[in-house]
Amino acid sequence: MVVTIKLFATFRTGRFGQETREYAAGTTVGDILNELNLPLDEIGATLINHIHVEEDQALKDGDMLSIFPLVGGG
Repeated sequence: MVVTIKLFATFRTGRFGQETREYAAGTTVGDILNELNLPLDEIGATLINHIHVEEDQALKDGDMLSIFPLVGGG
């Protein structure tokens, strides 16, 4: 299946802004987070097609996964 991954803010550093990649059926958000070596304690939000999802959510062909880091400030 084909999935588009969009990284935001600091997650782009040394990686990419947006890429389309091939994955096996049943691949989850967590699988992709691990593949990209993104620290789980720094994940602010994960969205599939603009809908908030958890790490155990499986992706489908044509999905867009957006990954945001935690936002600091005060």
